[in-house]
Amino acid sequence: MEKRIRQLIIITFSLFFFAGVLSAQETILKRQLSDVLNYLETKHEIKFNYAQDQIMDIKVFMPDTIETILEALEYLTKQTPLTFSLIGDKIVVVKQKEAYVFCGMVKDNKDNLPIINAIISNGDNMVLSGESGFFSLTVKNFEKPIAINCLGYKSSKIEPKSLVFNDCLDVFLDQDFYTLSEVVISNYLVSGINKINNGSFEIDFSNFKILPGLTETDVLHSIQALPGVNSTNETVSNINLRGGTHDQNLILWDNIKMYQSGHFFGLISMYNAQITQKVFLKKNGTDVSSTDGVSGTIDMQTDKEINTDFKGSIGLNFTNFNSFLDVPLGEKSSIQIAARKSVNDFFKTPTYTAFFDRISQNTELSTNTPTVINSNKTFDFYDTSFRWIYRINDKDQLQINFINVYNRLLFDENLISEQSTESRRSSLSQNSIAEGLSYNRIWNDKFKTVFEFYETDYKLKAINVNIEDDQRFLQKNSVSESSVKLKTFYNLNHSLKLLSGYHFVETEITNLDDVDNPLFRNLVSEVIRTHGIFTELGYRSSNKKIAFNFGLRYNYIGKFKKQILEPRFSFNKKLLDGLTLEILGELKHQNTSQVINFQSDFLGIEKRRWQLANNDNIPVIRSKQISVGINFSQKGWLFNADTYLKQVKGITSQSQGFQNQYEFVKTHGDYSVFGIDVLFRKHFNQFDTWLGYSFMDNNYRFKTLEREAFPSNYDIIHNISLGATYISNNLKIATGLNWHSGKPTTKPEEGNEIVNNEINFGKANEAVLKDYLRLDISAIYDFKLSNNMKLNAGLSVWNVMGRKNELNNFYRINEGAPVETLQNSLGFTPNAVLRVDF
Repeated sequence: MEKRIRQLIIITFSLFFFAGVLSAQETILKRQLSDVLNYLETKHEIKFNYAQDQIMDIKVFMPDTIETILEALEYLTKQTPLTFSLIGDKIVVVKQKEAYVFCGMVKDNKDNLPIINAIISNGDNMVLSGESGFFSLTVKNFEKPIAINCLGYKSSKIEPKSLVFNDCLDVFLDQDFYTLSEVVISNYLVSGINKINNGSFEIDFSNFKILPGLTETDVLHSIQALPGVNSTNETVSNINLRGGTHDQNLILWDNIKMYQSGHFFGLISMYNAQITQKVFLKKNGTDVSSTDGVSGTIDMQTDKEINTDFKGSIGLNFTNFNSFLDVPLGEKSSIQIAARKSVNDFFKTPTYTAFFDRISQNTELSTNTPTVINSNKTFDFYDTSFRWIYRINDKDQLQINFINVYNRLLFDENLISEQSTESRRSSLSQNSIAEGLSYNRIWNDKFKTVFEFYETDYKLKAINVNIEDDQRFLQKNSVSESSVKLKTFYNLNHSLKLLSGYHFVETEITNLDDVDNPLFRNLVSEVIRTHGIFTELGYRSSNKKIAFNFGLRYNYIGKFKKQILEPRFSFNKKLLDGLTLEILGELKHQNTSQVINFQSDFLGIEKRRWQLANNDNIPVIRSKQISVGINFSQKGWLFNADTYLKQVKGITSQSQGFQNQYEFVKTHGDYSVFGIDVLFRKHFNQFDTWLGYSFMDNNYRFKTLEREAFPSNYDIIHNISLGATYISNNLKIATGLNWHSGKPTTKPEEGNEIVNNEINFGKANEAVLKDYLRLDISAIYDFKLSNNMKLNAGLSVWNVMGRKNELNNFYRINEGAPVETLQNSLGFTPNAVLRVDF
């Protein structure tokens, strides 16, 4: 026995010794290209003509066995991104290759199996690995690293100058800790949009190209291109996921919950896409570590990799100036900073004017009378974002995030009389400040912990002066929330993973109404603390045909002594080549919602205010949802269909925005939705075309309002989107058509419109507005300024036909008759962008 052990030790030592010798020999043979060229100059009495930066950092194997200079030059051409041309007998001209083909196989570093749908890109071109893991990428810029990314794996980068160019390369990726997620469908609509096997959608802005109507990536407008997602009023502050209201969406920015969505009070996203690299949309089957968001989750993430090269961008469009910097701080740390500022301080643009007119429709801002005129209308916004990553060592990593967003509107109300003119100022401000900390610790190859903390603060403030009545009305709505979360990840084996953890959230919401004439003040401040314990088991079969997650979350709301159990699951099964089945389900709850007390609140512009549940007339909102879908993707064809059932209980009538007979009624009820989302897409050569369709049957049940169910305010029964993109090396063009049936509305009873000096409305939401139709186009062209700098120029038009789409309507009595007021969409709205990336 001892003899065998000694023999084993000797054999093992010998293997390590010879491996070291071979490795050392390879290191010795591979030399700097400059040294090899000096050697060849001496040996063959020739001269190489090159720029020093052309050959910097390039290493090759010494061609000792090659005798002739022509053979040596051919050998070097194959090994490097350069060409070597002999001019006459003594001069060799060295030039950069115009392009070369980099090929390889992407494999799992643990089991050596091929990785499908890995994204291989160098910024100019992008390809996906096939069924065998093989890829072939044409590279023109040898200064840019080649990035290999795949969901569920750690990213990898390859410097082109370090390659041996005549051979294909095996690229091994390490699995990201715990994750079982994989791409089911790549390029779902366009490049950069993928569908994941847990039912969610991923938008990767590092590979994202273009969408109709957008010159620059708008984080929250982009997700509205997906089936089942729309906005009944074209804003990012009213995104409706499968018939839900916007406040039922959990919006996360690097795991920080946000209570504000947009600039221009919802017309553009407040999240800078230069620093926000990925967005995950989860309509169902949410993992148990998340709470809130009974309609869905919009999870935005910054880049998790430490950048080793300085890069940045400066841009200008018709609404804002913007900038971005990614600064490495050594090999273990990097900082990202992004900022935007509105352009109106410097000049007015057609887009800015159109946006301003849109937000001021039928509000205090647009109200003028013969004696009172509003003037000096100004609007301003800015945002700053910050992300710092520090890799302490191989096991520990720290990340800190910060975001600050601000919107401000000012105008003067002028009372004009024969004797004098009196002016007073009204204002509206909206501000979000949030900071987050994340600490990851890998204890061993099986166990990992993640500690997360955030503090988020939202403030909405309005001062509305009524100069005729000498009155000032002050309104405030503020949210302050703190969260602590501990997650543990344990790898039971290659196929089974366990997620567990604890989550504590404290939310305080304050509302103030203050009138100076007559004196009135109402201040309400409430706090809710919740505790959550969760666990989830994930399974992925060894052949990667089955992926399954099942989890349970236990919630305790201390204020109400309320216990809530929430099971959640996702199941994905590969039936045939390219065909998969998907089943998702979840139970969720949330303690916050947005309500409208009066349509004139906050100047009528940002009229929704946040409130907390009180377990009485404002219940805790509860939801349950199940969906079944199939996905087929092969040879450029894609078909995806999902059918779902969803029920949400505990909604208040004030949160639904009624402007009919129920406008001032305070009660609670529920809504239920049955829907189908379908997408067809075809990719061929440089074109992508798609056709999306959504059907929805969305109904309210308010026992104190109607005996029977009636259509929801968000019941958009039919929704169709048709789009196409063309992408060449430098040019990107997109066009898209959006149509949906009209929004439900309530009309006065014909022939009996006024009763007791009030509008006599008919059955709730029995009528609909006119159908919505919008055509958008966009085009972007990239100009290469140098190896490390390019100019991006783009032009887009939103609503090319200039159609006045009806978004909403309401009725008011004027001279004893009901008068209808319509709120219309954005008209013909151009935008342009210039951006320099460096």
